[in-house]
Order: sequence, then structure tokens, then C-alpha cells
Amino acid sequence: MTLQQLAYFLAVARTRHFTRAAAEARVAQPSLSKQIHALENELGAELFSRARGNVTLTPAGEALLPVAARILSDVDTARLEVAELVGLRRGRVRVGATPSLCGSLFADVIKRYHDAYPGIQVSVTEGGSRDLVAALEAGQLDLALVIVSPADADRALTVVPVLREELVVASASPLGVPRMRLTDLRDHPLVMFRPGYDLRETTLAACRQAGFEPRFAVEGGEMDAVLRFVEVGLGVAIVPSTVLAARSLHGTPLTPATTRTVALAHRTDVAPTSAGRAFRSVLLAFLRGAEMPSGVHLVGP
Repeated sequence: MTLQQLAYFLAVARTRHFTRAAAEARVAQPSLSKQIHALENELGAELFSRARGNVTLTPAGEALLPVAARILSDVDTARLEVAELVGLRRGRVRVGATPSLCGSLFADVIKRYHDAYPGIQVSVTEGGSRDLVAALEAGQLDLALVIVSPADADRALTVVPVLREELVVASASPLGVPRMRLTDLRDHPLVMFRPGYDLRETTLAACRQAGFEPRFAVEGGEMDAVLRFVEVGLGVAIVPSTVLAARSLHGTPLTPATTRTVALAHRTDVAPTSAGRAFRSVLLAFLRGAEMPSGVHLVGP
């Protein structure tokens, strides 16, 4: 099994077409097909079903897909790590953060990192915490700020808590109380995030633990869409207090106070690259010296 064979396999899996995959890989189609056949012979299983011109993954192909993607990603990381030994003058770091952090602290961290290491390309992924964890585990990110709890401990990832965010009930107009109990949400339709956001699972679990199934006014949005739906009065949403700073929304704290912990995470089996370690140092130094937005508290080292 060679890296080239795995790259060709991923190209066919992505395009579902041998000719297009060959063009993408800049190789003659017969050569690509030969390498795929050699890989199948070595593994002892067909990776693609080629019935009537339709190319689909077989169960063996489905099993190989995430492994091949992770192997090639790790090889790419190894190449970058060697290149970075010249002194962090070039390279790449792939980082992720939740929308609440991308819209507040993260931009300043990226700016400070870019000023210190202008030759390092920074790739940023914004998404729900569960999506970011999946991207880390698949080798698509080097570091990410994700939401963690003791119950979510994952040995595949090394996590260092750095921040604690307060959660509030966002509404278009004042709710008439200084604080809200979770049971009060029984009377309010919720604007709900799409699957992949930890806020979705946190809200659902909290409501069910409080003894009721929440009503959805609308669901499936990203952070900006959820806040806009709340602004027009479709319902309320549980969000970090930081995202309300630039919005015409009211935030009502929960009682008892509800918070979530933000941690810096990376894969346990792959040490961060030099660029990744430098990013971690810049991030932690920035957090220690920054004035935290309302509702955010430093808890890290």
C-alpha cells in the first residue's frame, strides 16, 4: 500500500468518477485505475462498485475512507513540521473555534499570531463544538477551542480548559424577570441550532432533565441565523452572553447560573506542529493579558 494509491483512492471516492479523479490527480486514467486495482488486490477486497458506470464505495471502501484521509493528513502535517524547523518562517496551522469565540476573542488572537509569524498560513474553521471535535479526530485541524465537560472526556483528544462562558436566554424583548429557571422555558418556543452544535445538545438535555420536552419555533440554524430568528421574535434561545454584544437582544441569566467550559484541544496521538505550538503559546498569552468580555472568565493555566 502506497501513499499515492491512497491519494488516488480518495480522489475517486470524492469525485465518484475515475476519469475526473485522474484529471484531478493529474495522471492518466489507466494508470490511476491500475493503482486502484493494485490496492484492492493487496487489501483483498473491492473498494468501489462500478455497476453501469456508477461508481460507489463498497463497505470495504467506506471502512478505508476515514483511515486513508487521516493517514494523508498526518503525512502532510509531518512534511510541514520538517519545513517549519527552519524557524517558523513558513508553514501552516489549521485552527477551529465556536462561533461565539470567532466573533469575539479569536480575531485578536489571529492578528497577534500573524504579526509574530507572518510566514505561517492560518486556516480557520468556525463550527459547532461536536463538528470541531470530529475534524480534530479526522486530522483536519491541528488545534481547536471546543466545549468540554467531564462527561465528554475523550482519550483521543488532549484538552486544556481555558475559559468559562455564561449562558443566557436571548430574547427580542425583556422577559420581565431578572433570572429564569429552566422550567420557565416550558412556556417559550425555542429557536434551536442545527445538529453539531453543543448548545443544541446542552439545551435539550437540560430541558429534559427539568422534566419537559421543549417546543421548537424553528431549528437548524447557525449562530447568526439563530440570533436573527430571535431578533424577529420567533422564539428564545440559550446562547453565550458574549454573542449579544453587537445585537439588539436581551439576555436573561439562568438560575442556577449556567456556564460552559471552553478548552484548547488537539489529538493525543499527534503532537502539535511547531506552528501549532506557537499558536497555543500566543493564544494563552493573549488570554492571560486580555480584558475578558462580560460573562467570560479565564480558567486556564
